[in-house]
Amino acid sequence: MRGAGVAALLVLGACLPLAAQAPQPAKSQHGRLFPPQDLGLLEAPDRDEWQRPHQILDALGIADASVVADVGAGSGWFTVRLARRVGPNGLVYAQDVQPEMLAAITRRVQREGLVNVRPVLGRGSDPRLPAGRLDAVLIVDVVHEIEDRVTLFRNLAAALKPVGRIGVVDFRSGGAGPGPDPRDRVAAEVLEGEAARAGLVLQRRETFLPFQYFLIFGRASAPTGGARGASQPAPAAPSARPVRAGRP
Repeated sequence: MRGAGVAALLVLGACLPLAAQAPQPAKSQHGRLFPPQDLGLLEAPDRDEWQRPHQILDALGIADASVVADVGAGSGWFTVRLARRVGPNGLVYAQDVQPEMLAAITRRVQREGLVNVRPVLGRGSDPRLPAGRLDAVLIVDVVHEIEDRVTLFRNLAAALKPVGRIGVVDFRSGGAGPGPDPRDRVAAEVLEGEAARAGLVLQRRETFLPFQYFLIFGRASAPTGGARGASQPAPAAPSARPVRAGRP
């Protein structure tokens, strides 16, 4: 789930071995999925320049031996960067709702010799990630494809450790730069309200990305300080209510 150069969690039993063929998914709640045949669009040569992946991982506090999830992993653009960052003692759950995406990621991590990636087939707004296991979740250019984001956020919160973090990156409204059609974009304020309804607290709004917003959430019971790389502290969001032409 991610843009013209961008990115789209599960119980342990739903994780697929890297060499396994992914099963066909049940009908999902996703309305607009990025077509697998267009995965090449997510590998634009200039993506590193404007996506700034290392700054994103720094801001989320991704370190050696971290357990993380790349939700809506798409082509695995962020998956491989996460895998290198967490190292052999860490683990990356590469989650997507399309088996074709997981098959592409499996081939990619095998080519690159990475053994710390576990593909996970999600179903609708249920990412199926292990409960209470994750230090961080990264969702890049995926939320505009999800119809029931409140349920997704609740499920992601359940997968976090007490001080775990969820980082949401998506294209700003207005249509500047790469990414999906402006009509398909979701405003940051809408996401903040939906996350609050799911019991999450907005910890920070990062502002270093040229075309995208970057929101960092934590569980309501967790401290709101934490991850390094903070650029703009923010109070908790008030209580309120993933076309992948822009995903990983």
